[in-house]
Amino acid sequence: MALPKEFHEIAGRVNNWGRWGADDEIGTLNLVTAQVVRRAAAEVRTGRRVPLALPLHQDGVQTGMIPGRVNPLHAMVQINQELFGSGTVACSDDAVTMGLQAGTHWDALTHVSHSGKLYNGRPAHTVTAHGGAEFGGIDKARHIVSRGVLLDVACARGEDRLPGGHAVTPEDLEAAEEFGGVRVRSGDIVLVRTGQVQVYLAGDKHGYGYPSPGLSVRCPEWFHARDVAAVANDTLTFEIFPPEIADLWLPVHALDLVEMGMPQGQNWNLEELSTACGQERRYAFLLSAMPEPFVGATGSPVAPVAIL
Repeated sequence: MALPKEFHEIAGRVNNWGRWGADDEIGTLNLVTAQVVRRAAAEVRTGRRVPLALPLHQDGVQTGMIPGRVNPLHAMVQINQELFGSGTVACSDDAVTMGLQAGTHWDALTHVSHSGKLYNGRPAHTVTAHGGAEFGGIDKARHIVSRGVLLDVACARGEDRLPGGHAVTPEDLEAAEEFGGVRVRSGDIVLVRTGQVQVYLAGDKHGYGYPSPGLSVRCPEWFHARDVAAVANDTLTFEIFPPEIADLWLPVHALDLVEMGMPQGQNWNLEELSTACGQERRYAFLLSAMPEPFVGATGSPVAPVAIL
């Protein structure tokens, strides 16, 4: 089924192709300038560090709904092995097999395509079985460090967790700004808390994924207007699931990644951060969220840390 006219109208309004040149491969991360990082560093006041990643283990968030996206399979390949002879120092080593987007992760700009195109008009067929992403792989996002802003939509609405059918709107985002006494500005990384990760932490993996609150198809225009560098949230699907527009699957992915060139993250645990920001009454911080530089990969695990 072809994408509807409504989608293409929004795409035209948020499109960033050519904005940073025809050869650009990092999209809105261009907005994270040296000046932005210096301002972000000035957000550190107490040095309080809050980890935002879910633990990586075999009983992770994946249920098999997405083919090939397996939870981490961890194996020991050496256990106290004396490699250089009896009585020498012994080593233990591990190996892991996992989907790169199995847990807390970033989506690269090549994670989705639509109408045969990737970000900046690259052909979708430049992602291949053997080479991965020829352009715009996650390895091109070499440093993701900026001012982070928590938009705690759930708390702003007086709720611990948004209901599964709630589409987070631009009005919700602005209400969360007001709640947190913060204003999203150019180059920021926005973290949108719905509270949905609580369902996974309580042991219900299937309920975590479906039904799920998430971003509305209206949100990309808001992010584009604010010149946001990247967005992450605490859900499996990032956008509302099932979709708010019947039979229009993953439109926010396509608008963010393909049209805007804006990285997005999923399965971030924002519960401790919500508590910390509430206690300190500060919703902006230095955020370090470096992807692993897998060459040609369409996503990467990340272990983000917010520093208040």
